[in-house]
Order: sequence, then C-alpha cells, then structure tokens
Amino acid sequence: MKQTRYLSATAWPLVFALSLSACGGSGGAAEFPPVAKRWYDRGTASFKTGDLDDAELAVENALRAAPQREEIRLLAGKVALARLDYDRTLEVLRGLESTDARGIRGRAHWYKGDMQRTAEELEVLVRDPDVKDGWAVEIVKLARRGIGRRPFQMSGGLLAVMDMPRTGTASMIVPLEIDGNPGLGMIATGTAEAVVDAAAGTEPSWASLRFGERIEVRDVPVLAKDLSGLSKQMNAPIKILIGVNLLRHLRPTIDFAGGQFVVRSFDPPPPPAATTLRVNYARGGGMVVRGALGSGDNAPPCSLLVDTTLTYPVALEGSAWTRAGVPSSSLRSMPNGGSLRQGVLPNLRLGAFDVPHVPGLEGDGAVKEREQGLGVDIDGLLGSGLLATFRVTLFDGGRSIWLEDLPPEALAPPPPIVFPDADIPLDEYPEEEEEPAPPPGKAPKAAPKPAAKKTP
Repeated sequence: MKQTRYLSATAWPLVFALSLSACGGSGGAAEFPPVAKRWYDRGTASFKTGDLDDAELAVENALRAAPQREEIRLLAGKVALARLDYDRTLEVLRGLESTDARGIRGRAHWYKGDMQRTAEELEVLVRDPDVKDGWAVEIVKLARRGIGRRPFQMSGGLLAVMDMPRTGTASMIVPLEIDGNPGLGMIATGTAEAVVDAAAGTEPSWASLRFGERIEVRDVPVLAKDLSGLSKQMNAPIKILIGVNLLRHLRPTIDFAGGQFVVRSFDPPPPPAATTLRVNYARGGGMVVRGALGSGDNAPPCSLLVDTTLTYPVALEGSAWTRAGVPSSSLRSMPNGGSLRQGVLPNLRLGAFDVPHVPGLEGDGAVKEREQGLGVDIDGLLGSGLLATFRVTLFDGGRSIWLEDLPPEALAPPPPIVFPDADIPLDEYPEEEEEPAPPPGKAPKAAPKPAAKKTP
C-alpha cells in the first residue's frame, strides 16, 4: 500500500505536464493558434517588403490572438523599432532573453539614448559565438564610454544656415566644425551612425559639432573609418559622414538647388506646399520610404532605401524595372560597368508627386547587399540625384519628410554624373559595389524635373 501511494505521488507532476501540453499550454512547443499564425505570416511578409502600416496592423492582431508567442513578440519589436517607437519595442520584448531580442532591445536603448542599458544588452549579444554584428561591437565601446552622457544635446541659437559647396556632382556637402576644427561633412543616409575620418584615430568616440557658428551639438557618437579615398574623389577634405542617427536630430532642411543646409533646435513649421513621406528605419538605422512605380492608382508599390551617397537618381532591381513596365531588353549596358545597365523609369510616385522620366541603374548586386544588412526586401536605392531636385525637410524626429516641388528656374543645369572610385563606408550595412561612370556625352539626366500632378 505504501508503494502504491509513492508511485501515485510521483506520477502527478508528469500527468499535470502532459495535460497542459494536450490543452495547448504556453511555451515554445505549444501549437500556434491558426488565426494568430495567419496574422503573423501576413505581418512578416509586409515587414519584409517595407509595408509597415500593414505589418503593424497584422502583428497587433497576432499579439491579441497569442500574446506569449516569442516569434510574434520579436516581430512586434522589429516593427516598433522601425517606427522609432522605442518604448513599445521594449514593452513587447520584456523578459525575452534570446540574442534576437537582445539585439532589438539594444538598438532601442541606443537610439533612445540610454547608454547603460545599451551596453548591458549588446555585451551579451557580441559574446554569442553565433552572432556576427560589427555595428554592435563598435556601439558597445561607445556606450561604455558614454555612460552619463546625453547624446545630441543642442545649444546656441534656434537656427543655423550653411551654404552647401558644389563638387560637380549631386553629393550633399556641408561645412561645419568638429571639436573646434573646421571641415566638410557629407550627408550619407546610407550609414546609420556618423563616421569621422580615421586620421585622428580608429576607435569610436564622442564629438562636438558646430553648425554655422550658431548651433552646437554636443556628445555626438561617431565611428572612425578611413575617408581619404572619398576626399580624393570629391576633391575636398571630407572629415565626417553625417549618418541618419545624427541627421534626424538636426531637424534639417536640405536645399541642394538653393545651396543651403538648415539646422534647427525646434520642429519646423509645415511648408506652404509640400507632400509628406512617412519614413521607416530598418533595424533603427536604414532609411526606407514607400513609393509607386507608376502614376495610376494601380501602380506597383515599391520600397526604396534612401542613400545620398548614390549620385544617381535611382538604382532598382531588375524585377522592379519589369514591374514598372520597362523591359529588360531596353536597358543599355554601360562601358566598363560590368553587369550594370541604365534606363529611364517612366514615372516614380513619391507621396503626392509624380516624377516622370527618372534616369536609373539596374543594380541587383548593390540592392541585394543592402537587403542582407537590413534584413528587409527593398526594390532599390533612392539617391541624391533625385532628392537634389526637391527641398527636403525632416521632422518629427526623422519619422517623416516634407518634399517641396521646386520651380524649374530654381534647378541649375544638371552636372555630369561622376561615380566614386572608392568605397564609401556604410557602417553596419555591407559596402556597395563600385559604380562606373556613364559613357562620355551620354550621361543620363541627374536632375529630372519633378511634375506635381496632384495637390499635396
């Protein structure tokens, strides 16, 4: 009888565990509720293609159906981070200890400005032998050295206006001071962080920047890389790449045609006539906008990574050209361009603006490299050759852009396109392949005239 009681007592925990499993209890082995799975799959597909509005809707519905599923919570964290909603990112990932969760949380803490928690999360991440994240390795150093700092603190005036020097391309160059020394910066939205020339050292550090002798930005985190090749190509001493993490704190207006760069310590008022683009940030640092490859209501949507280091207007995947109605046979090879080909996109819609006859490259290799670094599928790159034809203003912490359609008389004759012969550092994203120059005398237009066919 004693033996019978003993066996019954030890069997109860096993019976209880089996009953929980049969009833679909919580945990990684639990069955995925069908409705939650459908919403999750939809959210994953939308997130991958850059449709954040639909991804956000889908993942919230998935969370309601299965709030404890880790994969749903990870997707919700990625969506919130891309929206720059750091508090929501941390909320949905609370308690998750996987390296994926730590990577997302670490980025949220970093962009939020919490150095202590950034270091704690990313130090665990970089110690994982299965994780290779060069960005995290550098940011851990910055975070440890920056504990107690408040990044991007502004002082001085409300507004600073700088004249933008021309370099013969659509490259966006800005004069500034770095730790009291005058120099030139290049707006480089293809990199997440600011990057200074490695002549002063190869370790990441904290810098102070001054714009127009009116606004100082203190405690700016900067990485260090060799920019001598870029300086040689631009024929100007480029001392810093202004990445998106810095750029969105400057609340800037970029008026390439007017030759001005404006920095503000306040959110700007809306322009009298502009269209608004919503901006998403893949992994918190890849600047992605949505557009359409055509002018009609049924035009195929597209997701474009904004990279102002690309002096061409656009570089699209071959499939994007096809969806835009441009047959592959119409794309022309470029001398010494390898697999690169060029063509003209009939129309590109950005917000309410229809931009006709946009010169572009077929750049499958460059696009795929960026996709691997970003973890999303993009249709192409949007370069300074197109943005230079608008007056561009970032607001709401960089979450949105105003594009002002410039009158024809404001646009100078387009300079010849010159492709850099040196790689430009792209921070945590893989480097682009070199892009050869177009044939002499046959350079596509670098500044197509945007035609606003709809009222913003």
